[in-house]
Amino acid sequence: MNDEVTYELNGEVAWLTINRPQARNALNKAVREGLFEGFRRFNSDIAARVLVLTGAGDKAFCAGGDLIEMAENSLEIPPIDFVPQLGRNIHTDKVTIAAVNGVAYAGGFLLAQNCDLVVAAESARFAVTEVKVGRGSPWAAPLSLLVPPKVAMEILVTGEPIDAARAYQLGLVNKVVPITELIDTAQRLAETIAANAPLSVMAAKKTARLSAEFSLSEAFEEAERIWAPVYLSSDAQEGPRAFREKREPNWSGR
Repeated sequence: MNDEVTYELNGEVAWLTINRPQARNALNKAVREGLFEGFRRFNSDIAARVLVLTGAGDKAFCAGGDLIEMAENSLEIPPIDFVPQLGRNIHTDKVTIAAVNGVAYAGGFLLAQNCDLVVAAESARFAVTEVKVGRGSPWAAPLSLLVPPKVAMEILVTGEPIDAARAYQLGLVNKVVPITELIDTAQRLAETIAANAPLSVMAAKKTARLSAEFSLSEAFEEAERIWAPVYLSSDAQEGPRAFREKREPNWSGR
């Protein structure tokens, strides 16, 4: 990892932190490369069951692309691997959580909403600001699946931020907490997930997205395929056995 993105393990929870608070954690080349490396490290880290992505400081989760760097490089169309997009140019079967500690604008909005769950500080703000600087947001194509289409339209064409409370109402955020509680809340949520059967968690993550990708009948068929290996796993026997024996299950992930 480089100095501008850090990776730390707290129990079974990996913390990936954008460490550029003096620039509102903007996505310069070093940050982008560090994020890709961090997600790859998480995928290969057998000790890490859940990842939490956050930004250093209490002002910004990530303010988006580094406009100074863009101007210096005369950036036109960004390449497909410009910013990590989970499910598009980087993949993980494990659960990811965004702990949004301040503004999440443009590419910061992208990073937050690409995570499976979002915990936000009360001071967090979310916006797709590209229209304000003449840039593009093709990555926001799924936004109307996440919020009502007219809300998606307003977010995209105004570039104006919405606060954490509004984001929670719209379903973009799972929890809103005081900023002093953000880290502990995200850690507890991650630990709750990490305590569950890993194969079941990974299958559940895939299942949650099926209705957005398939017709209902196709989604049921795909869900049966996804869950069949879980039913046939050792953990599927360990769970009921542990319940019968009144003990905590010992998950093997097999």
